[in-house]
Amino acid sequence: MKLKFCSPLFWLSFAAAFAVLLPSAQVRAQNPAGAPAPSSPATAKVISPAPAPAAAPETAPPDRSQAYYHMALAGGYEEDAATQGRPEYVTHAIEEYKLALNADPTSAQLNNGLADLYFRTGRTRDAEVTARALLKTSPDDIDAHKLLGRIYLRQLGEGQSPTSSPADSGKALDLAISEFEKVIALMPSSVEDRMVLGQLYSVRHEAKKAEDQFKTAQSLEPDSEEVVLNLARLYAESGDIAHAVKVIEAVAVADRTPKMEFALGASYDQLKQTKDAIAAYQRAADMEPGDVRTMGALAQALLTDGQYDEALKQFQLVADADPNDISALIHISEIQRRQEKYEDALATIRTALKKDSTSLEAGYNEGLLLDVLGRYEEAAAVYEKMVDLTSHANGAYTAEEKNNRSIFLERLGGVYHEESKVEQAIGAYQKMIDMGGDPAVRGFQGQVETYRDARMFDKAIEVSRKALEAKPKDRDLKLMLASELADQGKGDEGLALAKTMLDNTAEDRGVWLALGQMNVRLRRWKDADEAFTKASALTTKKEDRIYLLFLRGELAERQKHYEPAEQFFRQALELDPTNSMTLNYLGYMLADKGTRITEALGLIRKAVELEPMNGAYLDSLGWAYFKLGQYELAEENLLHAVERDRTDPTVHEHLGDLYEKTGRIRLAAAQWELSLAEFARSAAVDVEPGDVAKVQRKLDTARTKLAKQDSATGRPKPE
Repeated sequence: MKLKFCSPLFWLSFAAAFAVLLPSAQVRAQNPAGAPAPSSPATAKVISPAPAPAAAPETAPPDRSQAYYHMALAGGYEEDAATQGRPEYVTHAIEEYKLALNADPTSAQLNNGLADLYFRTGRTRDAEVTARALLKTSPDDIDAHKLLGRIYLRQLGEGQSPTSSPADSGKALDLAISEFEKVIALMPSSVEDRMVLGQLYSVRHEAKKAEDQFKTAQSLEPDSEEVVLNLARLYAESGDIAHAVKVIEAVAVADRTPKMEFALGASYDQLKQTKDAIAAYQRAADMEPGDVRTMGALAQALLTDGQYDEALKQFQLVADADPNDISALIHISEIQRRQEKYEDALATIRTALKKDSTSLEAGYNEGLLLDVLGRYEEAAAVYEKMVDLTSHANGAYTAEEKNNRSIFLERLGGVYHEESKVEQAIGAYQKMIDMGGDPAVRGFQGQVETYRDARMFDKAIEVSRKALEAKPKDRDLKLMLASELADQGKGDEGLALAKTMLDNTAEDRGVWLALGQMNVRLRRWKDADEAFTKASALTTKKEDRIYLLFLRGELAERQKHYEPAEQFFRQALELDPTNSMTLNYLGYMLADKGTRITEALGLIRKAVELEPMNGAYLDSLGWAYFKLGQYELAEENLLHAVERDRTDPTVHEHLGDLYEKTGRIRLAAAQWELSLAEFARSAAVDVEPGDVAKVQRKLDTARTKLAKQDSATGRPKPE
């Protein structure tokens, strides 16, 4: 029967010594003719081992009878040491091996047996010396080379400990590679040893050598699970996911194992080939029903693909299989939220919290759902609790703790921001600033956004300057100040500040994007287009290209060039169908034009599903329903939008239009008044030409109607 290959991962984590000796590969031999029968170690009186006889002269022939006798005794002691757990028998076994070697010093079998015994009982140095000594007389002894390889693998594993030095690990790695190279030279058809050598090359970052070993192993055993998975892993780790997929796909479906299908599904996930991933995970699940890891991966892929009902079934199976694991419940709650079953989602997440009240992920989702439901005070209370849960009195945090704490502070600041509680929002963001690092940058950005939305523009610029003073080398903060200056009537100053960051490096891409956005807001269309063109030349990553396409679409739409705008947006969605800002912008543009409104509604609904608390998206959704004549749904979503974005004049205008359309003129007039008030408080760059006059005309018409009604009845008509 073929032995299953044991990966070096086993050896890297191998224990330094055995607590109980493993059974020896040696077996007790029958007594050689004329030799006295050995006493069983289990029953014999334990005596001190006899001293080893003097070594025979080199010319003396080996006494194989005596060697065989002592080897048999050594095997007996080994076996009893393992079965009875009596370590003193190990010493007796070693002494018997020495006596056997006195009788036959050049025996490879005896030398390898003693070296292996040393290795298995933790005497690694003695094992190495014994094996090395044998190789002086038998340089091609495979067992000795393999044992040395195992010794260095163990040392390599021990080298991962905090007390070891990189030099020690590097030396052990080099020695292990040297021994397995010799093994391969002696046994070129050994798949197992080629796999070990390939993985050792991977550890030393010699990908080409590793690939050669894995490919040779694959030629020997094309469908071997270990070979296929290691070769695929090698390509994946080098970033060539497509090649990793090809390696597994080359194995006939009927010959693939569950592990192969799981690895294939994971690779498809990375390539965002979600449907292929689902198929691979499903095949793995069919072959290995009940495997929780596979069910979880399948459920996540179904969720990513928007197959919520099927994903829900899979996550429920995971939750049933392991009631103590709350991650499945968190995902179930996420699905319910995306299905807009917010109360159900909240109940599910609270079930998870009953199982683990300290779960940060569950706590985050509870706050998120309360925020979605508009229960802001409860949401703030939850986030306050999570902030306390992640706080340390000494203010010292690990990178992970700092990240978690900053997330809860950011959400807390966001809730206060939505409630227009400026001081509380600023306070939450200040705690992020006090943490330093990346959280501080996001904290400054949160404060600036809060002040902007509160129309406290001087404060926004003041914080931007303060942020740059605290972190003068931070490019994002410098661009934030430049943008604030440009928005507040200092366009040339802001643009000049941003241009000082251009240095003919790849970093210029972000600067050109910022310059393009500032020019869009300043309505300098040609300059904006030129900036985006410069950014395009430096854009290589897929996600960066998506964002650039979005910005080009916005530029075209702002100039009322709707067809090119739509083309840019659709190109972005081809690259990322879940890009929420593109879904919303394209959907709103189509709805506002009154063309393909049903399609527009679908796009916007998907954006809201992804970001249910975004006031702008809720406004778009309400406006699409309004255009379709579904006034109840329009009102519901426009009211939610006003709740979350009270300072947006367009949201108030849309709600006013809804009220006017449904005969509630007085309520319409009130919303249009609010719209005009917010226009008056807005920065000039945020107001489109003609918008104020348009709302003013609506308000004037409404006031005329109301005056006529009041004059005719003598009192205001109730609505």
